This record gives sequence, C-alpha cells and structure tokens, in this order.
Amino acid sequence: MSLTLAIVGRPNVGKSTLFNRLVGKRLALVDDQPGVTRDLREGEARLGDLRFTVIDTAGLEDANDDSLQGRMRRLTERAVDMADICLFMIDARTGVTPTDQIFAEILRKRSAHVILAANKGEGSAADAGVIEAYSLGLGEPIRLSAEHGEGMNDLYSHLMPIIDTLSETKVDDAPETDVGLDEEELDENGFFQAPPITNAKPLQVAVVGRPNAGKSTLINKIVGEDRLLTGPEAGITRDAISLRTTWGETPMRIFDTAGMRKKAKVQEKLEKLSVSDGLRAVKFAEVVVVLLDAAIPFEQQDLRIADLAEREGRSVVIAVNKWDIEDEKQEKLKDLKESFERLLPQLRGAPLITVSAKTGRGLDRLHDAILRSYDVWNRRVPTAALNRWLIGMLEQHPPPAPQGKRIKLRYMTQAKTRPPGFVVMCSHPDKMPESYNRYLVNGLRQDFDMPGSPIRLTLRSQNDKNPYKGRKKNAPSKLRKHTDGRRR
Repeated sequence: MSLTLAIVGRPNVGKSTLFNRLVGKRLALVDDQPGVTRDLREGEARLGDLRFTVIDTAGLEDANDDSLQGRMRRLTERAVDMADICLFMIDARTGVTPTDQIFAEILRKRSAHVILAANKGEGSAADAGVIEAYSLGLGEPIRLSAEHGEGMNDLYSHLMPIIDTLSETKVDDAPETDVGLDEEELDENGFFQAPPITNAKPLQVAVVGRPNAGKSTLINKIVGEDRLLTGPEAGITRDAISLRTTWGETPMRIFDTAGMRKKAKVQEKLEKLSVSDGLRAVKFAEVVVVLLDAAIPFEQQDLRIADLAEREGRSVVIAVNKWDIEDEKQEKLKDLKESFERLLPQLRGAPLITVSAKTGRGLDRLHDAILRSYDVWNRRVPTAALNRWLIGMLEQHPPPAPQGKRIKLRYMTQAKTRPPGFVVMCSHPDKMPESYNRYLVNGLRQDFDMPGSPIRLTLRSQNDKNPYKGRKKNAPSKLRKHTDGRRR
C-alpha cells in the first residue's frame, strides 16, 4: 500500500498549488478566491526519489453544523484519519490566526506525523509569519513557496525519515500484471475479445450531467462510502475527481465531474475551469455515463452533453436518476424511451437505465450496461465476416450512380477499435451520399450487435494502377503528326 500525505490548512493558503507541484500536473483547480477545493483529490506524488500518494483537501473552516462548510470540514477530517502524514499549511504573510491554532490542536490529537509548512514564504514580508509559526507547537516550520517551488528540499528532508520509518512497517502490494490477449482468439459470437480489465488497467468511467443531477451521490453509493461532498445545493462539485474502486469485481476509475450548464450561463472564471476539467475527463474516459434528472429529462443541455460524448468517440450509457420518487414509472419509462430515440438518433441502441442514487436501486443494471458498452466499444470484427456482410448489403440495396458514375464498393476492413472504425475501399468516394453511409452504419449496428457505440465509417479510393489515368484524351502523338504530314 502506498503511503499517503494529506495537505490540510485554512482556505487559500496554497494547498492545491502545492498538490499540483508534487504530482507534476495541473490536476487541481487553482484560483485567488478561497474555498475553491471542496472534494478530496488524490494523486501520485514525486519528490526526489520519494514516491507517495498526496491528498488535496478542502480548506478547514470553524464550522460543525450541516452547512456546506461543516460538511467540507468533516470530509477533510476524514482525510486526516486516512493519511499516514499530515502537512499542515499556514499563510506566512498572514501569520498564525486563531483558526490555525484550533486546527493545530486537532491535528496533534488525530495524526501521529504532522509537518508544519509556512507557505507563501518568498521575500522578507513572510519573515514574521515564519517565526510566529513556532508558537503552534508542531516543531520547526518549513518555509515554502508552492507557487515558485522554493523549499522543496526542506520538505524532502522532513519527509524522508518519516517515510523510511513507515515503510518498514508496511508491505507494498505488488501490482497485478496484465493478462496477455491473443488477438486471434474469438469469443462465442465470432468477434475478437476485448482487452481484459485489470487492477493495472482499470475501466475508466466518467459520470457527467447537469448540476444537481446526483452525480456525486451516485458515485458515493457505488464506492460504498462518502468520499465526495454532496448536498441539496447545485454546483457543489468543482474539480473532476477520480476514485479507484472495485465495483462488482470490476476494477474501475470513476470520474466525478462538475455540473455542466449552458455556455451562455457560465460567466465566472471558476465555473469555466470546472467545466473544462469535466470535458477533459470525458476525453480520458472509456465509458461515459450521462446522468439525467427523472423530473426534467432530456433538457437541451443533456442532449449537448450526450452528443459531446458521442463526438469524442466514447461509449455512452444514459442513466435516469431519482427514479425512487417517480409515481407513474411505466408511463414515464415509455416516454423516456420514445424521447431518447427521437432526440438522440446518433446513440441509437445505447443503454437507458433507471437508477436511484439515494437508495442504490438499479445499480446492478447500470454496472452490466457499462460492461456491455465497453465490450461493444472494443469490438473487432474479422475481415472475412465484414466482406460477406458487405456483399449482402450491396445485393439488398446497391449504391446510387450520381451523375451517371456507378460507385463500386470493392472490400471492407476494420481499421481500429475504441470506437469501432471501418474503411471501405470504393470508387468515387467523394460522390457517395450521406444517406448510404447511414445505411451501412445502421446495418453494422444491427448485424454485428453494436448498439449505442459510435461507429466511424471512412470511404477510401482504391489505388488505380492504370498508367494512362489522368492523361488528356485525344492528345495527338508524334506518330500521328508525322503520318498526317506525309499524306498531305
């Protein structure tokens, strides 16, 4: 098991900035306003030759009620209990505040290894704050500048002996090795098998949707613990948080994303960063779960989100949440299926699952739908089967002859998976009407059992080996000129 370091402190002391520096990527959102981070974000940190898991936490607030700040504090305290080491950060320019003193006392009781860091310590303006940090009774403070990378050597010197001591009492779990896949091995349906899902390569799933659709609540129910901040307020989640879990014996990495509103309504810089973080999670995912609210399903923004996932080439599952409070379930389900087929024809056949994130009802069906979509997304059809299918499609409905030029479809192969991509070699590919492309794509979906998955069909001109192709017709040759002159 990897050792964990939790970064804790008041809001806006630079915790997320240090987190990004330790992991070497801009994973956590950073802004000047306090309280940007709300959920726990984990990352693999590197500091010299040290390797450990770092946790970015929400700013500690002096609140114990059920308000948003109180729930954020309880989540941070949970991270303190989970972590092996706590890095307590203060603002060296502000100095020690009464809130810092309260939380220093809490950390002394809850954590066995606490490191004190005075951030924003560049320049003489921070001297007084660094000296004042000794009064917290947590030992010598590290003078840091997370923004400029100053003090990283001192942090290494404090971490190394603690990590060495803890490593002697912990045994690292050996990562599971990937199972080799024989590309010639076919499943019972005659398709090449999808790559296996292992702990080393878990299934990447992103949950997206409008604000307050219940994304964080759904993921908490899947994980089996309150890892993500939830509540009645819309727009609680800001970062795209990824969680590793095993759901029904399937290793997964699930991304919780911020709610995506209409672009015209997104004005604040922080919300723009949150939405762009969610879009990046969609690009990295393999299966995208579009979560709808049963009370107002298939809003314009829901359609845009689902279409975005399809255009990115991700496998899509539609989940309708808050099904437990729906009265007329059968009538509602009939209307949902009709609206789905009418409004999202590009996702024809994609799974439509009704769930309740609050009660957990329907999660088994959602799990099975995700695995089926992943299997279809990775499906590879043998070339021989594709060409037999193409002959039948041509006999049933031959391609048109635009401008009197007959289009000949010669052969077909699958060029890629994730999503399935097919190439058809033909004559005059630029003259093929879009309607015939849709005819072929719909046929592929139906005959090779690929519902809902994006399918990319490319028409390519076969290289013509005719040496006279491209030369002008009726071009007089030298022999004709000579003969014509002699006749005269």
